[in-house]
Amino acid sequence: MFDRRLFTNFDWTLLTLVLLICSIGVVNIFSATASYQMAGPPYFIKQLYWITAGVTLCVLACSIDYHILDDIAYWVYGGVVLLLVAVLLVGKTSMGATRWLDLGFVNIQPSEPMKIVVIMTFARFFSRYPVFNGLTLRDLIYPCMMLGIPALLIMKQPDLGTAIMVILIASSMLLYVKVRWSAVVSIMLAAVPIFYLAWHYYLRDYQKARIITFLNPEQDPLKSGYHIIQSKIAVGSGGVLGKGFLHGTQSQLRFLPEQHTDFAFSVFSEEWGFVGCMTVLALYLFLVLWGLHIASRCNDRFGSLMAVGVTAMIFWHIVINMGMVIGLFPVVGVPLPFFSYGGTSMVTSMVGVGILLNISMRRFMF
Repeated sequence: MFDRRLFTNFDWTLLTLVLLICSIGVVNIFSATASYQMAGPPYFIKQLYWITAGVTLCVLACSIDYHILDDIAYWVYGGVVLLLVAVLLVGKTSMGATRWLDLGFVNIQPSEPMKIVVIMTFARFFSRYPVFNGLTLRDLIYPCMMLGIPALLIMKQPDLGTAIMVILIASSMLLYVKVRWSAVVSIMLAAVPIFYLAWHYYLRDYQKARIITFLNPEQDPLKSGYHIIQSKIAVGSGGVLGKGFLHGTQSQLRFLPEQHTDFAFSVFSEEWGFVGCMTVLALYLFLVLWGLHIASRCNDRFGSLMAVGVTAMIFWHIVINMGMVIGLFPVVGVPLPFFSYGGTSMVTSMVGVGILLNISMRRFMF
């Protein structure tokens, strides 16, 4: 039977906060694409469709007991890894990347749900793994294998941005569990030769160009450095109060590339200025802190780890995207959650919110 306490304890604060950010994002996408000539529905209408689909999945995700995810975590992990292998074998190639499986009626990108799957798998593993004085290098062998397999498969597509996100989410969960300093130092020392080998034998030329451009975007201002330079111009020209809605020159005159997806925040910064940016940042800060609040008051370890993982996923998307648009990070194609245009990102983020709502609603039951 339905437990009325679930509805009584529904986290309206979290849902309202997410929908508020989504609403600001839709208005911003309307402005960013106002100058586009399109045959079909405009992007802001499509974004509303994706938000509706995301909210539907969010409701489904919070309707079932989240402990079911504990039981199926390894099975789901194995299934998505097989999908990643299938992408490399028979995947659909677009713009030089093979990231999608064509199912006929829809294309799916298995790398996106892997973010949620890694959270589930690590939460399952560490909810049963005894940790006393912190994880040692030996303790990290199996988790690193679980992380390394999908990360390498995603990088092979290539999709460096998603691979980095998966690694950052897992690393955040490891730090929450607690890792010994000796293990951290050892990993950092081992990372030096790994980065060297990756640079010379694994990264593709365009990925190297992004890193070099990040260090010195002015060396090729019309090609590889164009994105960062135009984005920084847009952000800086907004000033304190911005140029006003639909009055951003960088976006309306189409100087800014990918202005409704990866660089949506650049459009917002130009039109709404420092005050608008601080408002959105405050909303995101509240969202991250609320996610940690849900983790802190959860009564079981699996739920706490899941909440930390989902919050880390949202946090790193925010940090990397905003750092990317102001030139603090290389351009790696990471969208701003609930704000940038994109169906896969919106659905994945909404499922994460559904998991947070689920954990918050059932905190009294265990």
